[in-house]
Amino acid sequence: VQLQASGGGLVQAGGSLRLSCAASRRTVSNNGMGWFRQAPGKEREFVAAISWRADSTVYTDSVKGRFTISRDNAKNMVFLQLNRLKPEDTAVYYCAQSIFSYGSRRHSDYRSWGQGTLVTVSS
Repeated sequence: VQLQASGGGLVQAGGSLRLSCAASRRTVSNNGMGWFRQAPGKEREFVAAISWRADSTVYTDSVKGRFTISRDNAKNMVFLQLNRLKPEDTAVYYCAQSIFSYGSRRHSDYRSWGQGTLVTVSS
C-alpha cells in the first residue's frame, strides 16, 4: 500500500490545518491508521491513531482536545484536523498503516509509511 499525505503548510499560531492521507488500495480499510510527526533534530513521535472501524481513537497528550483523527474507508482516506496550532507542532507529519485492526502508539506496529507533509506554525 502506498500512502500519500497532503495538506501541510504555513499557519500562524492558533490557526488550523487539515491533513489528508490517501491510500492506493482498499486494504487500509481493515487496518488501524496513525499519524506521526518528526520535528527538526528530534525523533519521530506518535500523534494520533484510529481503529479500522473508526470506533476507537488515541492521541498523544500534547494534542488532545486540539487534533482530531478520522477516516473514510469508502474513499481510502484518513484525516487529521489540527486546531489551535502551536509553534511546537511544527514538524513533518506522516501517516502510516498499522499491522493491527486498531491504532497503536508504537512506531514498530506500523508499515507503509507515507512521504510526509510539512506543517510550520509561526508564533
